Amino acid sequence: MTVTGINHIAMVTTDLERHAKFYGDAFGAMVTFTMEASDDHPRMWIYELGGGSSFNVFETTADQIVGDRGRQGRRGPIDHFGIGVDSRTSLEQVKERLSAAGADIGDIQDLGGEWSLFFRDLDGMELEVTAPFDS
Repeated sequence: MTVTGINHIAMVTTDLERHAKFYGDAFGAMVTFTMEASDDHPRMWIYELGGGSSFNVFETTADQIVGDRGRQGRRGPIDHFGIGVDSRTSLEQVKERLSAAGADIGDIQDLGGEWSLFFRDLDGMELEVTAPFDS
């Protein structure tokens, strides 16, 4: 058996259209699957990010999103995750795209041998974008 990486990360939002537009504008994510809500399943979309990775995003009400997303360790089952890009140049381009898409963004920093940029999406979820030093 060979592990090939993360297949998908499941997220929640209160507005799938707004969420998909944000990740489309910032990362070029494309909606490849939609499922309407049913009695036993919330409305869900899948966005492909590239490299075999995707987001499975469920729509819910604000009162059902658990945790204080503004504080580390209190953000629920997923604290944050990182999206990899191929170079510092790409990371700088993503920073500009995140800013234009309305994200709350930090500064690019050296974080243990790679470039790192933390940001909060429109739902307040903190994520990270990373790039290798040698690119």
